Amino acid sequence: MPGEHPPGTWCVTTGSGDCDVIIIGAGPAGLFCALQVAGTAGTKPGVVVLEKKPACGRKLLVTAAGQCNITHGGDIREFFSHYGDHGAFLRPALLGFTNRDLIAFFGSRGLSTVTDAGGKVFPATRKASDVLDLLLRECGGRGVEVRCSEPVLRIERGDGGFVVETGTTRYTAPHVVIATGGASYPATGSSGDGYRLASGLGQPVTAIRPALAAVAVEAHPFSHLAGISFDGVTVSLFRENRKVREGSGDLLFTHAGLSGPAVLHLSRYIEAGDVLKVSFVPGISRETLQNDLVEKVAAHGTRQVKTILSDFCLPERFVRELLNQAGIPADLTCAHLSKKTRNALIAHLTAFPFRVKAVGGFGEAMVTAGGVALADVDPKTMASKRIPGLSFIGEVLDIDGDTGGYNLQAAFSTAYAAARAIVAGRGG
Repeated sequence: MPGEHPPGTWCVTTGSGDCDVIIIGAGPAGLFCALQVAGTAGTKPGVVVLEKKPACGRKLLVTAAGQCNITHGGDIREFFSHYGDHGAFLRPALLGFTNRDLIAFFGSRGLSTVTDAGGKVFPATRKASDVLDLLLRECGGRGVEVRCSEPVLRIERGDGGFVVETGTTRYTAPHVVIATGGASYPATGSSGDGYRLASGLGQPVTAIRPALAAVAVEAHPFSHLAGISFDGVTVSLFRENRKVREGSGDLLFTHAGLSGPAVLHLSRYIEAGDVLKVSFVPGISRETLQNDLVEKVAAHGTRQVKTILSDFCLPERFVRELLNQAGIPADLTCAHLSKKTRNALIAHLTAFPFRVKAVGGFGEAMVTAGGVALADVDPKTMASKRIPGLSFIGEVLDIDGDTGGYNLQAAFSTAYAAARAIVAGRGG
């Protein structure tokens, strides 16, 4: 049952350097790939996982504040739109190992799951350590050797495969899988090693940047309202006065700027100097709002403007500050609301501008955008199109998903695809 062993401590340290498959990185993708290869090969294949940290799965343990949102509910086909512009690449992997398959994998081994109102799927225990413990137990039971405190320094192509050097050992293997994660949360071990190793072998890597990150804004007008949130707002991204992206979701004011899914999901595209225009009345166009306010003002001349804004379910403290930003006195009545002032209020409600000062760095970003270029990786097998025997899985690829379990599902699905291809002799 889950919880029998301390997480991340199953590390075998035998001295043999010859392997059949070397997997670099003992996060969820690496461990899942290892156990799938070992469990389907028919004989002990000599699968070794090399992890630079003293223990496995450091980043997994902090996922969803330690509760581990492993995937999302619903039809797997609904996942494709949650990976920015790269959902099409993941289609074969996601269909080959779906969210239902992942839930069944854990459930059949004693770790049931629960789904919250938003569709996020968690282990029923709400403990990431139970997920990691199960993966490690499966690896241990299938003969996988997990060797911690062995950072990979370099990989070279040799006769019939690869030579992998760590600080203590020189390994050889015909198959190498890079599962080192991205560059976010570097304290957990995800510090971009995979990009260096891939580039060293001649595998193209795109520029990386933080994703699923909050943004800081210039002269933040609502910094004193940090903690106030809004449901289902619309956020439009403008660059050089041109709208380039739009998203929707919940929004959170922070001391420095904006966070919440509406901004996090757009952050993969945001740059310093961009302008985010927020509609705090989602589903209501500027024209509709204008007509509505005209009717309300005409019908309730003695009511204060701030009172009629309560009809839009906006936080009272926010309404007061919004009126201040629009130059409207707090006690102004509808009868004294001029057309010019009304238009300013409408603009603030439907397209309040925030100029981006900076996007959160890798230390706070949940994932990394950019990475191993997808054009040079087979989407069915995760194998390099350039280097036979080399595969890439998980966040080291140029893939970043939305919040809600999409990134972990991609990690498990790509790991499964790579493992099946290696076993079938198609992994490069």
